[in-house]
Order: sequence, then structure tokens, then C-alpha cells
Amino acid sequence: MRLPLASFALALSLTAANAQTPVGPSKPPITSVNPDSSITFRYQNMGATKVTVETDAAMNPLPMQRDEKGLWTASTGPLPPEHYGYIFVVDGVQQLDPLNRNVWPLLVGFGSTILVPGHPPAPWELTSIPHGELTQHTFTTSIATHLAMNQERYIVYTPPGYDPKRKGGYPILYLLHGWSNDETGWTDIGQANLILDSLLATGRILPMIVVMPLGYGDFNFVTTGASVWNDPAAVDDNLNRYSHMLLDEIYPAVEREYNVARGRDKHAIAGLSMGGLESLTIGINHPGQFGWVGGFSAALKGVDLEKHMMDAKNARDLRLLWVSCGTSDSLLPPNREFIAWAKSKKLPVTPVETAGKHTWLVWRQNLLAFAPLLFR
Repeated sequence: MRLPLASFALALSLTAANAQTPVGPSKPPITSVNPDSSITFRYQNMGATKVTVETDAAMNPLPMQRDEKGLWTASTGPLPPEHYGYIFVVDGVQQLDPLNRNVWPLLVGFGSTILVPGHPPAPWELTSIPHGELTQHTFTTSIATHLAMNQERYIVYTPPGYDPKRKGGYPILYLLHGWSNDETGWTDIGQANLILDSLLATGRILPMIVVMPLGYGDFNFVTTGASVWNDPAAVDDNLNRYSHMLLDEIYPAVEREYNVARGRDKHAIAGLSMGGLESLTIGINHPGQFGWVGGFSAALKGVDLEKHMMDAKNARDLRLLWVSCGTSDSLLPPNREFIAWAKSKKLPVTPVETAGKHTWLVWRQNLLAFAPLLFR
């Protein structure tokens, strides 16, 4: 579990060789992107004896080297354009970069982030194109448990030029986050809204509504720590409660509030990790409501597929069942097992494996590949 946000300690010293030649503030040793698109991580700590940096810019933690002034550094090779997350491990204790204000907030822990820009800009970078609108909704749930005052939240993306009276309405994608994130995960970290804006601007997707809910049927499922995944009963309870809340509370609320196209062929559901498990379960069990289903690095380890997806035979006419995972992800074996199970049930599964670990580098690419397939 990662530690809370460390306090910023930016030391700016003024020195002067003499009264006539003042010296300006010294530059702080910040983590930065180099001209060749590599990253040099920097951390100032004279008293530390060992520092590494955990980052999705590298497959393994990078050892950092200290100079005589206590500045620890480590560099990557040239990197593709991306938002990269990282955290320092100082004598065994995780710490944010105290000189980087760009932080990804998680319900469990934090992470610093740095952008390696693209030329031209990558789809997840802010550019001068038409942008959709994000709207947050809150309602009182009678299904989920242990939420503060029983308040469930969801964010809705509407495309540029959204028309609440458009004839026929808009197709809709329910996009679910992973464990330790909240409803802002796909926008604050995944940059999903910018990706959708870019795909729309280049004509690669149809205008669609995207709903991103807070993804816990029991909020204690995240607040009690990662060991909860070793408790099958807790996993089942969270999954069942969340499935009911999405279908019985969120789904009808969105239908009332937005100009949603009717019919399963205009409805999709997808998610990453925990959200991948939720989307596969809901989508396969409710093919009459969702014609398009996606699981990105789905948290399928130890899941009883026969128990949770009893109606699989009714999902044989899904328009798309897209199941992806990174080749260096520990969840790759259970995802392969799911694909084999889906084929045995004659489900129209599309398996996808890409290079990468259990990180947003994989999931942003998943969204880029998945969204253009929808509603065609």
C-alpha cells in the first residue's frame, strides 16, 4: 500500500559571491523529459542509503545512483509518447516525487506522473480540437453498501455538439474503472475524454455517450486493502451488488437523463481489471441490453465462470466480445483461460494480447483500439 502524499520541500537558496554579482536561485533537481524522449528521474535525499523508482516506463524498478550532494538519478531509454506513472522507493518506503505536482490520486495510494509528448500530439494530449463535456451525477443507492451517506457517483461524457433532441439518440458505452480507482479514473488518469475527442475529430468513432460510474458494490471492498481479492466471498458480493446497482439504478437513470439510442446494438460495456470482470459478467449475463462487451486485463483470477456467467449460451449473438491483456501482466493466464472457456461456450470472443504490464499504458491503447469497433 502506498503512503499518503508527501509534503513538498522545495529549497531555494540565494548566494552571492559579492554585493556586485548576486547569484539567482539554484535550479531544483526535478524529474524531466530529455530531448530524445527519455526520462531522467531525480530525487534529493542525502540521508537515504538505497533509492529505486517504480515506473511503468520500465519493466522492473530502476536503481538510482547518488552523487556527492545527495542527488539520486536514474534514466530510461527513449520512450514512446505517453503519460508515465512513477513513485520513489526510499529505503523500502514509497514516496511521491516532492517536486512534481502532477499526481494521480487513487483510493489506495498515490502516484506521480510525467508526460512524454508526441510529435504530433498523442490522442491523450490536450489539443485544439472540439471537446466533449463531462458531467458528474450523484444519487442515493439502495443497493451498494458502505458508501458515505449511500451516495453513488458517475461521470457522463457527451460528445461535442451533443443534441438532447437528436432523432434516434446516441449510442452509449459504459466504461468501468479498476480496483483502487474511482469514477474519475478513466478521465483523470486514462484521459478517456481526450482520447474520445481525438477519435471523433479524426472520424474513427461515432459520436457516443460514455458513462463512467464509481465501481464498488461494497465500498469496503477497496478500503480494506488488496488482500480482499483473496476472499472469494467478498469478490462475489462486490460483483453481484455492483451488477445490480448498475443495471437497476444507474442504467435507468442515464436513460432518463440523456438522449440514449434504444436497443442492444447501440449499447456497450467495457472495463479494466476489476471493471473488466464486472463488464464481462454483466455483458454476458445481459446480452439483451448490451451487444458490445470488452474486458481489458480483466481480474478473472479465481473466478468461477460457470457460477457468474450462467447465461453464457444466450450471449452467442453478441456483436463483439473483446478480451485483451498485456503479455507481461500476471492476469494473462486467467484471461487466456476465460478465452478458452468462451470458445467452448461458442461465444464470439476476440482475443487480443499486447506488450505491457497491468498499467494505463496498456489500457489507453485498449480504448483506442476498442472504441472504433463499436456500433458499426
